[in-house]
Amino acid sequence: MTETPMTDPEQIVWQGKFITAKTRGKWEYVSRARGISAAVILAVHDGAVILVEQFRVPLGRPCIELPAGLIGDHASGEAPELAAARELEEETGFRAGRIENLGEFYSSPGMVSEAFHLMRAHDLVRVHDGGGVEGENITVHVVPLETLEGFLADKRAHGCGMDVKLLLLLGARMLG
Repeated sequence: MTETPMTDPEQIVWQGKFITAKTRGKWEYVSRARGISAAVILAVHDGAVILVEQFRVPLGRPCIELPAGLIGDHASGEAPELAAARELEEETGFRAGRIENLGEFYSSPGMVSEAFHLMRAHDLVRVHDGGGVEGENITVHVVPLETLEGFLADKRAHGCGMDVKLLLLLGARMLG
């Protein structure tokens, strides 16, 4: 396997408040501004997975996703576990008794340098309806694991996009 040398300097082509477009040699890619990463939360409660649905401008339609949010967008140096707990409660209304960090992953490494920490929420208690902060308009879905495939197929048939991280829930079944 041939590796691309990192000797070419990284160039910033454009920078906004949240993202930066860059080049290095012939490569073009995007990163989050300020080196911020994300926390993605796998939350299963009483045999049901907690999912969120929200409109995503880049897709032009709603998308079904695992709950997630930025780490350090409110305070620099924020721990991934704290960000995950905060985002889970804001978006879904569920409070976790414990958050487990399952590791850092990259969503689309050929185009985006963004990393996310996959977090597992344990000991969940519903404390409010969720929906996110003002303007997010998040719909919370508590989907029994045995009906997940049908739920996602129905949402796809009604025009929803599917976040790639949902493969985490479907992967083993796809191999059988």
